Amino acid sequence: MLVDFKSLPDTSRIWIYQSNRGFSSEELEEIEQALEQFLKDWTAHGSELKAGFEIKYNRFLIIGLDQTLAGASGCSIDASVHFIQQLEQKYDVNLLDRMNVSFKQGEYVAYKSLKDFKKMAKDKAISKNTIVFNNLVANKMEYLEHWEVPASDSWHSRFI
Repeated sequence: MLVDFKSLPDTSRIWIYQSNRGFSSEELEEIEQALEQFLKDWTAHGSELKAGFEIKYNRFLIIGLDQTLAGASGCSIDASVHFIQQLEQKYDVNLLDRMNVSFKQGEYVAYKSLKDFKKMAKDKAISKNTIVFNNLVANKMEYLEHWEVPASDSWHSRFI
C-alpha cells in the first residue's frame, strides 16, 4: 500500500539506495512511477505493506516502511532488492554497493569509493565538517535527524 512518505511514523524502517550518478529528470519520472507501482503491490506473507518513498538530490532512493501493520519478511525484502537490481540494470547505475561514500562539496553531491574517501581525508581534502550521508540510518527519525550530518557526527569520522 503506497502512502505519502511524510505520513509514515518516525519509527518506520528505512532503506537508502545511493546512485553512483545523478538521474536525469526523465529517469526520475520513470523511477518514481516504478517505485509507486512496486510499493502499491509490495506484500509480506500476503499482507499489504504500508510504504512510501522519496528521492533526494536526484540520486538517493529512500523507501520507508510502517511496520505497525505488517513488517518486512525475508521474501518481501528479497522482492525489494530484486526491484532495486532491476533499476540498476535499466539505468546502468550502482545502487547496492555499500562500499561507496556520498558527501557534499558545496551544493554538489560527490560519490567516491571508500578508498578514495579515506585518501581525501588523509590529504585534508575533506574535514570533520564535511557533510556526509549516513546511509546506515535504520528508521525515519534517524533519517530525518542523522542522515545528512558533519563527518564528525557519523561513522565517517574514523577516517578524519
